[in-house]
Amino acid sequence: MSNTVFDVVGIGFGPSNLALAIALEESASALTYRFLDAKKKPDWQDEMLLSGSDIQNNPLRDLVTPRNPRSRYGFVNYLKETGRLFDYLNLPLTYPLRREYAEYIKWVAGHFLGDVETSAFVQQVEPLLFKGEQVWKVTYNDQRVMYGRTLVLGTGRTANIPAVFEGLIGPRVFHLNHYLENIDKLPSSAQRIGVVGSSQSAVEIVLDLTARFPDKNIYSLHRSFSFRLKDTSPFSDKVYFPEFIDYYFGLTPEAKSRLDKQLRGTNYSSADEDVINALYVRIHEEKLQGKERIRILNNIAIGQAHIDASGQVQLALKEVNQLTHSSLTLDALVLATGFKDIADKENGELYPPLLAPHHRRFRTDAQGALVVNRDYSLTALDDLPAVFLNGLCESSHGLGDAGSFSLISLRVEHILSALEKNLEQVETPVQALA
Repeated sequence: MSNTVFDVVGIGFGPSNLALAIALEESASALTYRFLDAKKKPDWQDEMLLSGSDIQNNPLRDLVTPRNPRSRYGFVNYLKETGRLFDYLNLPLTYPLRREYAEYIKWVAGHFLGDVETSAFVQQVEPLLFKGEQVWKVTYNDQRVMYGRTLVLGTGRTANIPAVFEGLIGPRVFHLNHYLENIDKLPSSAQRIGVVGSSQSAVEIVLDLTARFPDKNIYSLHRSFSFRLKDTSPFSDKVYFPEFIDYYFGLTPEAKSRLDKQLRGTNYSSADEDVINALYVRIHEEKLQGKERIRILNNIAIGQAHIDASGQVQLALKEVNQLTHSSLTLDALVLATGFKDIADKENGELYPPLLAPHHRRFRTDAQGALVVNRDYSLTALDDLPAVFLNGLCESSHGLGDAGSFSLISLRVEHILSALEKNLEQVETPVQALA
């Protein structure tokens, strides 16, 4: 057990905290820091690296370029250093392949492995008085401990598992976060696979399943009438400009809710034209061959779900407009049901799970959800050490914080500035405490 107290302990080392590590290095910050990550090695969306899938985002909105376009950690420099710049420039694609961007993330992370402890499963965080100062004690891998004056949670958003599927998660019912690992283990006897959702990821998974298993029946289930085109208007996409955060942050809850409904199609329950067209063409082409193995079950709500004695997934369905009932038996079900936000709303959670024992000691709204400040910090009601949420703040900061790369580098600039101010208030010198 180390008695070193770090100025910053970052939990999670996905793109958000990786961008923070870059900012800490490039600013020559005096802060001491360490990151803990549950994975064996840094990666990005490893369970959704599907053939042909792209990132739906301008590649210059990377880990660092909007903050520091001269950085060595930008996507363009990655292409140059790996000898793929001209191959990339010749690609007939609007956006980079997801697999290529994942390689970029891993390439950048490789420069910071000395700052990260991998295979580190954080079980709890608790405040305590240690050698005369208030710090966070972070317990991971059952018995290991790390101390930090500040926590930066960059754990990614919690998977949204609809209540009807609670208790069923496993090898037959699983979130897209675990898509490839479970699909690869699916027994050959499985013939009927379902996908819940109408997002970009849902369409991509249906396409992948039909290509991966040409002999299986694929069912797409969603409440809406059709797959909707993503709103890619350059005017709507100003939601991913930094000034939008300043506009959005100060709005009333009612105004935010109204704006969220208007802008939802830029990111949620919608898909890009290329994948929608590809799916429609594939269904049509199979019909020409006398096949009808891709079934679109639209206007459908799942009322009940259970796994029977044989391991099959049994669903009770309701047509949401005609109010008729039916049932469906599947061998596996993929939940493309998105992720939770910090808010008291459908698909929301009041606080990150790690803060469950302490959330009442921070400022909350009338519904009990954590209130996040403009600099992504939380306001403690007593003497708790500082906490920042890195990439978990869509409800307070808008769609640019919804797992998108668009504003990631500018977000960590705000966090780093606040961290530096906190350091100035710490009188105890940075040292290993015996």
